[in-house]
Amino acid sequence: MQGTSRSDDELVGLFEVAEMAGVSRTVVANWRNRDKRFPAPLAELRSGPVFRAGRIRHYLKRRKKYMAYVISTINLKGGVGKTTTTAGLAEFLSAEFGKRVLVIDLDPQTNLTTVLIGEKKWENLNDNGYTLATLFKDGLRPEGEAPEFDLGKTLQRNVSPVEAVRRVDLLPSSLDLIDVQDRLASMSSGRFYSNNPTDLLRKAVWKIIDDYDYVLVDCPPNLGIVTLNGLRISDGYIIPTIPDVLSTYGIPQIQRHVRAFADDNAHPIAEIGIVVTKYRAASAVHRNTILRLEADDKLPEVLPTYIPERDNIAGSAEFVDRSTLRQKYGYQGEYKAFRSMTKEFIELVEEKA
Repeated sequence: MQGTSRSDDELVGLFEVAEMAGVSRTVVANWRNRDKRFPAPLAELRSGPVFRAGRIRHYLKRRKKYMAYVISTINLKGGVGKTTTTAGLAEFLSAEFGKRVLVIDLDPQTNLTTVLIGEKKWENLNDNGYTLATLFKDGLRPEGEAPEFDLGKTLQRNVSPVEAVRRVDLLPSSLDLIDVQDRLASMSSGRFYSNNPTDLLRKAVWKIIDDYDYVLVDCPPNLGIVTLNGLRISDGYIIPTIPDVLSTYGIPQIQRHVRAFADDNAHPIAEIGIVVTKYRAASAVHRNTILRLEADDKLPEVLPTYIPERDNIAGSAEFVDRSTLRQKYGYQGEYKAFRSMTKEFIELVEEKA
């Protein structure tokens, strides 16, 4: 039975915890007595202990209680295969592993959006304001002015041109996010500081998050406010990267910023791992860079399967109808590599997030 969705900041008692988990209060009491991982209460009231819903949600995910895993993909350098990795994970999670997936495209380049729905459909949505740009523009409107973001019309269901992919939904991006991001830093804090520029996405989508098994958030190649909105709802993150010096240089910076942001919000964000993309086995630079990444215990672990640099994988960004993922990603080991990487991704997420 699906648990009840609640905002991360909401305070909940044992009854509400039982509702979220879809179990009885007795079961929750047993967890609290026997499981050291159970969150400590914020306060002990006469009516009983109260907890922050976000902490309970994180705990329930660790117990694998039908909650969505929200994972961001991020790299400070463009052109490293971030979009291809996110699209591939979404499609393989759905078609090969039977998962319900929501993709949130926060990158103003909109590449992931056009990969999944095509340029023509994206242009129609963009012209009508049915993209995430409208959500962030609402944050800039004067207090009291009605918001224009429509979650129902913006959410695109059953996307991907691959027939075998049946349960991937999308919240599309827009080029307008480039301008909006620069203006968000000056948005009004609202009465009692109720508005937070890094909290806009969470407030808009938390009600639907647990309709999915996985939510993949494609972040822009920076650590700006739009990226922080993605991290605000995330349980963890991956770093897709080409195994060379320039593409991996910013990984420690990503780690520091994410840790600081997580600490500030009292919301754990796990380092899931590094996904090696565009790998060339014949390249000494690629081989040596991977050895360096694997040897550095301060960095996230490297997923064992590397995504090769192949024409079929590069061509997967084109919106073309296909029947199977093998047709899209290739028959010469490309499909096998993506499937293996996705399986490793699932295992690491369930272990860490």
